[in-house]
Amino acid sequence: MRTALRLFASVKPGRFLEPGNPTGLTGLYTHPAPRSTLIALYTETLDKLRTLPEHSVYRQSAEAITHHRLKVIESVKPEGYEEWSKRAKEKLEKHPELFKRQASSEEGMSVHDGRIAITRGTPSETDDREVEWDGERMVATPEGVRTQDERAYQRLLGGNQPSLGAASEAVTWEQEPPLEATQIGDVESQIGGGLIEEVIQVAEGELMLVESMAKSKVWEELVEKPVPGQWDYFQRDQHTLPTQEPPVNKKS
Repeated sequence: MRTALRLFASVKPGRFLEPGNPTGLTGLYTHPAPRSTLIALYTETLDKLRTLPEHSVYRQSAEAITHHRLKVIESVKPEGYEEWSKRAKEKLEKHPELFKRQASSEEGMSVHDGRIAITRGTPSETDDREVEWDGERMVATPEGVRTQDERAYQRLLGGNQPSLGAASEAVTWEQEPPLEATQIGDVESQIGGGLIEEVIQVAEGELMLVESMAKSKVWEELVEKPVPGQWDYFQRDQHTLPTQEPPVNKKS
């Protein structure tokens, strides 16, 4: 039914889904790169789950469903993916310093076990003054007399910046080929979690949940043991009347 909502929201459904188009769900729009995003999210989730003890029930259940969904999304490859992957690896090997993923970056590329994926993080809060001054980072300026080193640094900032030469050459990144609408429909059917945009939201939430569970150390024993019978009230069928037995037909 969710797939039908996407079709109803699109006036002219085509071979590919147009990024940014309505999906039929309020506030949810077509994702531009669902495959690479899910691979990056699932890979990072599995990496963080490995930091939890193996006997943790949460780790065992989360790993099982994450491995399953990662296998599903990796099994569906867009047309021209192999050629794109080869070109991407060659560019990565040629310019490794330009594709290092920074923790504070909004977008980056992650490579894990041969997988190449574009990741998108949550944009950090931006000071309005930085926008006004063309992105110049605002730094607190101490009052008082400047030292000789501080004055030399200020002169350097005010002068011409040295040229980076060949290192400043722009390197463009080729985006992964998009999945066709039918391929996305197959992924949604196999995962069974609604639209692929909804699956991405769930994956993002699971990634944040892993950090919260690790911080809470949910695998440890409770400091205060529950009183015997404390949770009996919430057991299933505790307050449900038993089913009435059917009447017995007596033979006359």
